[in-house]
Amino acid sequence: MNITIISGSPRKHSLTARAAKFLQHYMQEKYPMHNYETVYISEHPLPFVEKVWSSINEVPEEHKALAEKIFATDAFILVSPEYNGSYSPAMKNLLDHFPKQGHKAFGIVTASPGAMGGIRAAQQMQNLVAALFGVASPYMLIVPAVDKKFDAEGNLTEPAFINSIHTFTAELMWIAGRIAPVAIPV
Repeated sequence: MNITIISGSPRKHSLTARAAKFLQHYMQEKYPMHNYETVYISEHPLPFVEKVWSSINEVPEEHKALAEKIFATDAFILVSPEYNGSYSPAMKNLLDHFPKQGHKAFGIVTASPGAMGGIRAAQQMQNLVAALFGVASPYMLIVPAVDKKFDAEGNLTEPAFINSIHTFTAELMWIAGRIAPVAIPV
């Protein structure tokens, strides 16, 4: 299975990216039979969506590598900061460039230096996943005080938080394993 983690902050030194880095390393160790890619929005400045790219052939050359990852993905982990009670507009813009992601599992992660961890953004992201025809894992990973839980390299600095990470990833992988594309003879 191909799993893409989208780190939704456009900031170069994003606190949210710390959680995304950790999740990629953790999942590679815990579930090594799958392929993991992390897309950092800060590395993919996309114009505002004007047209949905329905195939890789329609994607401008400078964004083809990104498109290949998105089209090959079986499950997504969306990692977003909270901006004024919602998720990252840059992440929404990226997702809007591509067709609906029906029958794909989505894990929702929000992170904030504040005490609420981006819970309002997580609630909004549930609506986003539904609009994409995706299947959201009901167990979300809400990361309050992200700057105290992960260092700049994405290492976990609060060991007790591993229980939340384990439950989040186990639930996501269970759902993804049940809805991953299966070749059905026609």
